[in-house]
Amino acid sequence: MANGIVIIDKPRDWTSMDVCAKLRGILHTRKVGHAGTLDPMATGVLPVFVGQATRAVSFAESGSKEYVAGLQLGLVTNTQDTSGEVLSCSPVSVGRQELEAVLPRFTGEISQLPPMFSAVKVGGKKLYELARKGQEVERKPRNITIYALEVLEQTGPDTWLLRILCSKGTYVRTLCHEIGAALGCGGCMCSLRRTMAAGFTLDTALTLEEVERLGEAALQPLDSLFAAHPAYTIRQEKQLRLCRNGNSFPVPEILAEGTYRIYDAEGSFLCLSRLEGGRMISLKNFFGG
Repeated sequence: MANGIVIIDKPRDWTSMDVCAKLRGILHTRKVGHAGTLDPMATGVLPVFVGQATRAVSFAESGSKEYVAGLQLGLVTNTQDTSGEVLSCSPVSVGRQELEAVLPRFTGEISQLPPMFSAVKVGGKKLYELARKGQEVERKPRNITIYALEVLEQTGPDTWLLRILCSKGTYVRTLCHEIGAALGCGGCMCSLRRTMAAGFTLDTALTLEEVERLGEAALQPLDSLFAAHPAYTIRQEKQLRLCRNGNSFPVPEILAEGTYRIYDAEGSFLCLSRLEGGRMISLKNFFGG
């Protein structure tokens, strides 16, 4: 069975689930899941987990993400992007200096109201299902963090490219909508490309056509997701036995406390663990069936 991670450069007009369905056919396995949904109009980095690697999806979803977004000023829509129904059009007299002047308001920890056209559930119903029926319901604001927000370039009379580094749960189209409101002319998102997710960038992303050609060779090993953490190799039989039984095990070496990738003597990736008080405590096991 195929096991590993493939970083897809998601094409426009495909849903993230469309990509998974396509990969199930290419890799001949049903065990496929993605981390960090991208809307159909968005392109870019979509980490997809195959086989045993699906156990690690939750670790990939929680990290920061980077986007390059198109901001269309003067246009307000019901979806907060150009795919929606136009609610208002306004003249724009905003230059780069005025745009950059409002960005600090949206940097750092901020509160964001999930848009009606989103998969957030209220009362057991997805918001976009209610929105399509013309309903609007009360939503609770969420705290998110914008780590970096900068203007890259002007691409048209009223359109700009922004680079955004943000936390999980950030709605970039809502950010564009709010920036437009702060400028007094309104705004919405006209394009979106994710350039980084779960530590993976476009440098390692493949098109679906490339994956069709490469097959299982397109898969990266599961432990590549945890490359930022140091590795620890088990040498003692007692340690290995405890580890494989899901128990913590002692570490005789003097090492800094923190998170480690754990391997056996043959180099097989076993688990992600945390070293505390001289013992490795498993955070997630990746061995077994």
